[in-house]
Amino acid sequence: MYGWPILSAVTFLPLLGALLILPIRDEGRAARRNIRNVTLLVTTFTFLLSLFIWIGFDNAEPGFQFVERVEWLDSGISYHMGVDGISMLFVILTTFLMPLCILASWESVEKRVKEYMIAFLILETLMIGVFCALDLVLFYVFFEAGLIPMFLIIGVWGGKRRIYASFKFFLYTLLGSVLMLLAIMAMYWHAGTMDIPTLLAHEFPAGMQQWLWLAFFASFAVKMPMWPVHTWLPDAHVEAPTAGSVILAGILLKMGGYGFLRFSLPMFPDASLYFQPLVFTLSIVAIIYTSLVALMQEDIKKLIAYSSVAHMGYVTMGIFAMNIEGIQGGIYQMLSHGLVSGALFLCVGVIYDRMHTREIAAYGGLVNNMPKYAVVFLIFTMANVGLPGTSGFVGEFLTLLAVFKVNTWVALFATTGVILSAGYALWLYRRVVFGALTKDSLKNLLDLNPRERAVIYPLVVLVIFFGVYPAPILDATAASVDALVNSLTLSLDVADAAAQTGH
Repeated sequence: MYGWPILSAVTFLPLLGALLILPIRDEGRAARRNIRNVTLLVTTFTFLLSLFIWIGFDNAEPGFQFVERVEWLDSGISYHMGVDGISMLFVILTTFLMPLCILASWESVEKRVKEYMIAFLILETLMIGVFCALDLVLFYVFFEAGLIPMFLIIGVWGGKRRIYASFKFFLYTLLGSVLMLLAIMAMYWHAGTMDIPTLLAHEFPAGMQQWLWLAFFASFAVKMPMWPVHTWLPDAHVEAPTAGSVILAGILLKMGGYGFLRFSLPMFPDASLYFQPLVFTLSIVAIIYTSLVALMQEDIKKLIAYSSVAHMGYVTMGIFAMNIEGIQGGIYQMLSHGLVSGALFLCVGVIYDRMHTREIAAYGGLVNNMPKYAVVFLIFTMANVGLPGTSGFVGEFLTLLAVFKVNTWVALFATTGVILSAGYALWLYRRVVFGALTKDSLKNLLDLNPRERAVIYPLVVLVIFFGVYPAPILDATAASVDALVNSLTLSLDVADAAAQTGH
C-alpha cells in the first residue's frame, strides 16, 4: 500500500494532460507534433504509474485495496475509489492500450488534432474511473460520461456514415442506462446508502432483486453487447477511426461484463440464478448467430466486430455459470479479447492507411510484399480463434469447462462457436493475405514501418506470453473470485433453506 492516492493520480492524470494541450494552438505541423508528443508522453506516464497498482497489489487479499474516500454530497454519496482482483487488471489494460492508440493515430488523423487528443485523454479518465469507483453515483457518472467523448470520436473523425453510427451508439447505450439509474435510486431508498462495499453485504428481497437485476441487465447487455441489442456495434466499429475501434473493442465492451461481476452477481444472487437460463440462451444465440453473420461479411472491420459479439457470448456464459472457473475464465476472456481484438483493428488500420478501403475483395496476396504484417496478422487471427498457446485459448477453455459443469447442452452448443470462429477468421486471412499478388494497386505496398511495429509487437508478445503462462492474471483475480463465489453460494443456500421452510 502506498501513502498517497495512487488511484486518483492514475485516473485524473490524463485529464491533466488534456488541460495541458488545451492552450496550444492547432496551427501548423510543429504545433500538431507538440500536441501528439504531449499526449503520448501523458498516456505513457499514466501506464507506467498504473503498473505500481499491480506491483503493490496483494493477491491474497480478496477485498478492496488502495481505498480512498472523501465525503462528496451530504446525502451519503462519497468520492470512494478502490480496486480488487476483478477490477485492477482492467485499469492496467486501459492505460496500456491508450499510448498504442495515440501512436496508431499519429499520421492518420490530420484534422482537428488537438480536439481528437483531448477526447481520448478525457475518455481514458472516465474509463479508469468506471473500474475504480466504489460509490454507485460515482460509477454511474463515469459510466455514462464515457459516452460523450466516444460519440464525438466516431461522429467527427469517423467514416462516411459516422453521424448515423454515433447517434445509434449513443441512443442504444443511453436507453439501457436510464433503467439502471432508476434501479440505483430504488437501491438507495431500500439500503440507505450508495456505498458499493456496503451494498455488497446488503440483502435485497427476492422480488425486488428480479426488477433490479433486469434494470442493470438492460444497461450492461447493451454495453457488452449481447444479442439482440448488439446491432449498434458493427456500425460503430466500421465508422470509427482505428484508435476508436481499439478502445471500443478493448475497453468499452468490458464495462458490461465488469458490471455483471460487480453488481448483478453479488448484489442480486437469487435473481442471477433465476435468470441464468435466459443469459445462457442469449449467449448461445450470440455465439452461433453472430459467427454465421461474420462469415457473410464483405467489410473486414464488420467481420471483426461480429466476432467480438460472439466472444462476449463466452464471457456472459462463463460469468453466469457462477463457479470459479467460469468467472475467472470470463475475466481472462475479457482481458485477452481486449488485447486480441484491439490488435486486429490495428492490423486493419495498417492496410486501411495505405489503401483507404476495408473491402475484403480489394485485397489478396499481401504475404508477397508485406511478410512481417502477414505473420503478426496470423498470430492475432489464431488468438481470435482460440488456438492453444495464445491468450484466446485460456479464457475460452475455462468458460466452456465451467458451463459443462452446469449444463452440458449449453456447453455443446457453445463449442460449435469455436469451429465457426475458425471458419470466418481463416477465410478472412486467406482472402487478404494469401494468393497471387494480381491487383496493381497492391504491388507497391510497404511492410510495417517502425511506428507500426512499435504499436503491434508489444501486443504479439503479450498474447503469446499470457497464452503460455496465464498465472499472473489468474493469481491476481483468484482471491476476489473465490470470495465472490463463496458469497454467491452462501446467499443461494440461505434462500433455498428459506424456501424449503416456507413449504
